[in-house]
Amino acid sequence: MKKSTSLLAAIVGLGVTTFALRGQSAPQTGAAQTVSFDAKVAPLALVDTAGKAVTVGDWDKSKATVLMFVATKCPVSNDYNARMASLAKTYTPKGIRFVGINSNKAENGAEVAAHAKGNDFSFAVLKDPQNKIADRFGARVTPEVYVVSPAGDLIYRGRIDNSQREENVNDRSLQLALDAVLSGKAIAEKETRAFGCSIKREN
Repeated sequence: MKKSTSLLAAIVGLGVTTFALRGQSAPQTGAAQTVSFDAKVAPLALVDTAGKAVTVGDWDKSKATVLMFVATKCPVSNDYNARMASLAKTYTPKGIRFVGINSNKAENGAEVAAHAKGNDFSFAVLKDPQNKIADRFGARVTPEVYVVSPAGDLIYRGRIDNSQREENVNDRSLQLALDAVLSGKAIAEKETRAFGCSIKREN
């Protein structure tokens, strides 16, 4: 009897793990697989600036989804506000979806909403309670971006470009990645080093 009980527990445990790895739209419990180039990206459980639960998934509804970890107070992230707004306005009509994610514990929904409006963001900026999504992605700084394909694959992660000062930019890494997606080509450099302010985590 004891062996049968142990076997049943093992089977149930395997079923739960398989469910999480397949990226079903069940509530995230922290057991979802860490994001990498070798695994599908499961739907993300976030909240809007009013505190309402939001699930970001349905990757196949866009040609690609750009997830941008941003902040309201970080000077580096703020120096990218205009560039992020411009990228979204340029590429959204081409079928690219943009989603902002704020994982900083001290930046509340009202502050995030006011910041997004004040910087003319045409995309939603969502809160990441207890920085669970930042932890899943391994995001360290703001700004830091991740691009997910329609198949749910991670295809780019890293910086937006190579300089906080726009006049010194000579490598528009994210733009090059998106242009490759739209032209049906492989992304030449799918991982770059992001730089900015550290994400202020709750744990």
